[in-house]
Amino acid sequence: MRLAIYPGSFDPFTNGHLDIAKRSIHLFDHVIIAVLHNRAKKPLFSVEERVAMIKEIFSGDNRFSVETFSGLLVDFVREKKAQAIIRGLRAVSDFEFEIQVASMNAHLCPEAETVFLMASEDNLFVSSSIIKEIALLGGDISDKVPPVVWRELCRKRNT
Repeated sequence: MRLAIYPGSFDPFTNGHLDIAKRSIHLFDHVIIAVLHNRAKKPLFSVEERVAMIKEIFSGDNRFSVETFSGLLVDFVREKKAQAIIRGLRAVSDFEFEIQVASMNAHLCPEAETVFLMASEDNLFVSSSIIKEIALLGGDISDKVPPVVWRELCRKRNT
């Protein structure tokens, strides 16, 4: 079985993330969406909330699973015996950072290949940070996130 890990903080999961995940399943038999638990960051959504939303998005599609990890991604990749790491690219600025990370991951875990997928045109400028800021300030970005994420962003905004 060709297994890939799609890691990220996913705070929140956007249509850009969804697009990358759905396109990656054409290359792999199973994709684990790996939600990073990073205590150094101050996320809007808890790890549990992010996992629950992503599980709802992919409910009924057993080609995807959702798990959490902390520490080095390559340790998680080895633990799961994955062949690849999926990363999405939006702009040149993403590429500069991602190529550094991919190079170090290749050094630490040569048995897993990093696969880059370009964001679709509709998602080139969508980022979780921008989504959070606009949503919390009352903007309607419901067309940039899955319905469950929009529902939860509205709930956060109203609390």
